[in-house]
Amino acid sequence: MERLYIPGEIEEKWQGFWEKNESFKVDELNDKQKYYLLEMFPYPSGRIHMGHVRNYAIGDVVARFKRLQGFNVLHPMGWDAFGMPAENAAIEHGTHPGKWTYENIESMRVQLKRIGLSYDWSREFATCDVEYSRWEQLIFLRMLEKGLAYKKTSNVNWCNDCQTVLANEQVEDGCCWRCSNQVTQKELDQWFFRITKYADELLNESENLTGWPEKVLAMQRHWIGKSYGCEIDFAIKGATQKIKVFTTRPDTLFGATFMSLAPEHPLVNVLVGVGQKGEVDAFIEEVSRQDKLDRTSGELEKKGVFTGSYCINPLTGKEIPVFLANFVLMDYGTGAVMAVPAHDQRDFEFARKYNLPIQVVIQPEGQLLQPDTMSEAMTGVGTLINSGDFDGLANADAKEKIASFLDDNKQGRKSINYRLRDWGVSRQRYWGTPIPIIYCDACGTVPVPEKDLPVKLPMDVQITGEGGSPLARHKSFLAVDCPCCGAPARRESDTFDTFVESSWYFARYACPQYDKSPLDSAAVNYWLPVDQYIGGIEHAVMHLLYARFFTKVLRDLGMVKVNEPFTNLLTQGMVCMESQRCAEHGWLYPEQVSEGACTLCGKLVELGRTEKMSKSKKNVVDPNELIARYGADTARLFSLFAAPPEKDLEWNEQGVEGCYRFLGRVWRSVHDNLDLLAGNDESGELTGITSDLRRKTHQTIKKVTEDVDGRFHFNTAISSVMELVNAIYACDKKLEAPPILREAIESVVRLLSPFVPHICEELWERLGHSGGIEKFGWPSVDAAALMTNELELVVQVNGKVRGKVIVAVGAENAALERAALSEPNVARFIEGQQVRKVICVPGRLINIVVSG
Repeated sequence: MERLYIPGEIEEKWQGFWEKNESFKVDELNDKQKYYLLEMFPYPSGRIHMGHVRNYAIGDVVARFKRLQGFNVLHPMGWDAFGMPAENAAIEHGTHPGKWTYENIESMRVQLKRIGLSYDWSREFATCDVEYSRWEQLIFLRMLEKGLAYKKTSNVNWCNDCQTVLANEQVEDGCCWRCSNQVTQKELDQWFFRITKYADELLNESENLTGWPEKVLAMQRHWIGKSYGCEIDFAIKGATQKIKVFTTRPDTLFGATFMSLAPEHPLVNVLVGVGQKGEVDAFIEEVSRQDKLDRTSGELEKKGVFTGSYCINPLTGKEIPVFLANFVLMDYGTGAVMAVPAHDQRDFEFARKYNLPIQVVIQPEGQLLQPDTMSEAMTGVGTLINSGDFDGLANADAKEKIASFLDDNKQGRKSINYRLRDWGVSRQRYWGTPIPIIYCDACGTVPVPEKDLPVKLPMDVQITGEGGSPLARHKSFLAVDCPCCGAPARRESDTFDTFVESSWYFARYACPQYDKSPLDSAAVNYWLPVDQYIGGIEHAVMHLLYARFFTKVLRDLGMVKVNEPFTNLLTQGMVCMESQRCAEHGWLYPEQVSEGACTLCGKLVELGRTEKMSKSKKNVVDPNELIARYGADTARLFSLFAAPPEKDLEWNEQGVEGCYRFLGRVWRSVHDNLDLLAGNDESGELTGITSDLRRKTHQTIKKVTEDVDGRFHFNTAISSVMELVNAIYACDKKLEAPPILREAIESVVRLLSPFVPHICEELWERLGHSGGIEKFGWPSVDAAALMTNELELVVQVNGKVRGKVIVAVGAENAALERAALSEPNVARFIEGQQVRKVICVPGRLINIVVSG
């Protein structure tokens, strides 16, 4: 039998065993308790990176652990396969996005299998599969019937070069992520999902997601942004229209000295004076090139332009100028902000810049604010001044009274506002799910009949990156007969935002081959919700919020019973590495640096920051090379041991070497003792070293179980097993009871098996077991083995710790006193003093009270 640890041979053997025996295939026809474990599925870029290795290794530990505990574990994998990167590749390489995508899927599937992940590959699908699109289109039609999908004109991020709408995440520094050209704001007819209908439920049920990180829930609550306040009407001088604002601070209304409008506001044309039109148009053009998120940043330089018009403050009756401001967006509130510069920092900066009046209306206790001497806005609590009949009120009380006054006088009304806006799902690109709509001159907007689904993407397309979506120019795709009247009509050429696909994939995993409707209710209601979801914090808002929304929609459509998709959420940290730069050759890959010098030119390299691995900085490690050198188990072990899952992991070559050496040590601990362990069924005598080893074994089982089960303290769990291995090495040649050694060694193998499954399967087999380690289950703790005949007590002198003693369990107080008084360090502190009394607290401490 080969005694050398050769990872490649072992890993290939056991991956073949799992595949042949369909070891991880599951169904719901099972009397075990279900456990659904899911990692966020990847985009098929063609190559896995260390972030993939870490994310999926974390999930695999949990899946294997739960399977060993006897759960029926669903652990699927698939591909988030639509999106712009495939179109970029098509442009760059002159290939079809579908061909590029499916080739990448084939490549990444091989790489993921090489890591030894316990996926049920029978459930694999890609979101670009026609069957997946078919059911997504049907869900859309059901949403349309319920009024949850609709079309309207909206301002969008627009790339004129790509002729497409961009999500906020696709705008980088105000530019398109594909072509790097300037993004502008444009009004387009867009399809929307009515997520705002579920705003309160999304907000309220976030309180029940006790298995989610609080920071994720906080981000979602902020994104939903429920605010209690007041809508106020400001009459426009010389016009019949009114400017409507929403404010949470009606107590500051007497201090409103100007109005700030979003440049996209529909009243702009009414407000702009003849002499201001040129300046206003130039400002609107400038702001249209700014990123929406940047416009909400506190760091943004506040800019504006006077419209030439005035509106009337309803409480003071004064005319106040109306400005357009770059920090006001139509996406929040009403697109208009009553500006109170004395009590809002953005308004204060704007007023100072444009020399606008500042009126203090809230005085903090013990201070006398003067507008001319203020260096910043006063945003705290205080008492109203300069506020007519409301003077003297605490500003918290004034909010309610002023809101009621406005309501009574029909100048405003109490209101609830949300930051959340309906989800725009239209994208002007080819590689996505076609929106199943037909436009007929006679019948209007017509849903594609269910019998005609799926609407398929045409394969004969030319993708150049110019002229917009190929679908909008594809005559045979666009031309269709109206299903209502039979007249010539036109298909919708937009495709869905790829967030739509990732908002329900977890439900489809429960029934990927089901062909009668989007979801098989029996299977879905058995598996959902996902018990443990794992993915990056970068998806904290959009993906997770949309998935929650979609689950509620599917519930209301009668397709699922659950209210929330994910019971528990783990957001893992990033894999980071120090970057290295050569003055001549720029950023360098690790293999291009030797002893601090560039291998291309010999010059010393400059060390950069330790940051997330990225191809642009070349601070990356190829998992394939790592696995070829050390094996998949070492790659897994390092990614799990180097840092807790929720923390960033800093790459360390020495750490990888250390993990490889540890696995070699585990390997040797088995092989060095095979002869001793063979055929020995006698229990032996539990004394001395033997008793200590058995206790250590069961302490380790207890510790690892607690660390893994729900806590995900993988690093400390692995560390505990390392200590047990040390204990085995320290005593294996001295043992009087080989079965205790066998128990210890087998416990090491079983405890490590979720982390490093290949080597553990092999060692388990060499220890004489057949059929795979899973059928033997997770080791259980023997409470009796944890018991000890001795315990350690702290000894105090006048309440201060001076030593520790080992005493027999149940020893009488007299014996405890003798042990404490004879402890050398304690004796030193009581020398020459009178012992007045000795206080014994059983199982905890001994306190000796002395007097000098």
